[in-house]
Amino acid sequence: MTFQQLAIGSYFRLPGVSYACVYRKASHSYGSLNASLQTIRPTTKVIPLNAAAIAKYLEAKQASQNKLQK
Repeated sequence: MTFQQLAIGSYFRLPGVSYACVYRKASHSYGSLNASLQTIRPTTKVIPLNAAAIAKYLEAKQASQNKLQK
C-alpha cells in the first residue's frame, strides 16, 4: 500500500523502520510522528496498522508517559 492510498487519520509504519515509530496520516502529504509533522511522498510504501497493533502502540505510549510522570 502507498501513503496516497491511506485515509487521513490512519496509523501506519514505514518498512524497515523500528516498530516504535508509528505515524498517523495528517493530510495528503504529511504524517505525524510524536506530534511533529513530516513530509511523506505519495508513492512511499507503508504498512497500515490494524486495531490490535494500534491499541498495543497506544498502551505502550501511555505506559511510557506514566513512567515519566513518576
